Amino acid sequence: MWYQYLSAIDAIPRQPHSGFMKPLNGEGATQRPLVAVVDDDESVRESLPDLLGEFGFRGRAFSSAKEFLSSDTVSQTKCLVLDIAMPGMTGFELQEELKVRDHKIPIVFITAQKEEAVRKRALEGGAVGFLLKPFSDTALLKAFNTALGLD
Repeated sequence: MWYQYLSAIDAIPRQPHSGFMKPLNGEGATQRPLVAVVDDDESVRESLPDLLGEFGFRGRAFSSAKEFLSSDTVSQTKCLVLDIAMPGMTGFELQEELKVRDHKIPIVFITAQKEEAVRKRALEGGAVGFLLKPFSDTALLKAFNTALGLD
């Protein structure tokens, strides 16, 4: 599982994934969708953007919901990977704040909280994905493809 190997992510051989690459103006240039990661776990913030790059996405990580909201990234974000339990503003509170601000960003929650009520709340709140840690890179890619309407 991806999350179990955070400390050794660079040592894990992986097959290239077919992420999402959209040609621009027929010039061979590509536009890679930005996926923001908001998680208070430093190892997730350091490793997940590398995995996103392998999938063909651009990744940018934030240590808190407040940091994400105050960045210039919100309007560029095509998908948000979001932890639930964080100090300060929780993942659920960020989900609601984005609605209030009229930012329609597909959210994939990642969490260690296994309670069905937590999953139900995330999905009823509009999340497009809910992954329990540890999760596989394949499950994460599938969640991104669903979020971006690529499946």
